[in-house]
Amino acid sequence: MSEFTRAEQCAVAIAECFRGDGEILVSPIGNLPILGARLAKLTFEPDILLTDGVASIVSTCQPIGGAPGPEPIVESWMPYRTIFECVASGRRHVMMGATQIDRFGNQNIACIGDFKKPKVQLLGLRGAPGNTINHTTSYWVPNHSPKVYVEKVDVVSGLGYDRAAALGPEGSRFHEIRRVVSNLCVIDFGGPDHAMRLVSVHNGVTIDEVVAATSFELVTEDVGETRAPSDAELTILREQLDPNAIATKEVPG
Repeated sequence: MSEFTRAEQCAVAIAECFRGDGEILVSPIGNLPILGARLAKLTFEPDILLTDGVASIVSTCQPIGGAPGPEPIVESWMPYRTIFECVASGRRHVMMGATQIDRFGNQNIACIGDFKKPKVQLLGLRGAPGNTINHTTSYWVPNHSPKVYVEKVDVVSGLGYDRAAALGPEGSRFHEIRRVVSNLCVIDFGGPDHAMRLVSVHNGVTIDEVVAATSFELVTEDVGETRAPSDAELTILREQLDPNAIATKEVPG
């Protein structure tokens, strides 16, 4: 096995979030989520659908950062009305960021402090409410810290399991927060009442380090080590998807 960077292992962990998705629309937001989704499509999930960010489904996977790549091949037109039909039927998996997230997956990207008089204004609610109620959502956190993994988020942008359950079967039928990948570990919601559970730690990271960087109690039974990239995956990442190693600027080491 070749040596790999933390960023490359994070890309593989993100790709694993999409394993088994099949022919659905995947919407990764940010460099590492884009790398992970494209890596999944080029290896074990060839049927997932990726857009050009405008109104077309493309079958080619371009490198990030504007590096030269293959000429995009358009598979189909996907206007807004088609996207919203897809979104509302559960046939999408988005990976978003989270400024704050709690043990049940409630996510905040709106503001820090009181919503009526915030200390820090962030992105706003954006598409988080609709995403989390209509289809599968995962999160990418590049800086795992107690300020991100909080006991209670200041504002709920994306719904966690407790709030989705309160809506009843009709309101929560498509709700799934699959995983949270950070620069330290992979987390799912397999704990009691869908509480966060530590699944694996990245190479060189200890369980104690993750626990110290989390403000609430994590379920830490049967924790493994995050899968290392294969040589084939490293070749794709380094030669095809991220030839300028942009991901290492987000996750050093």
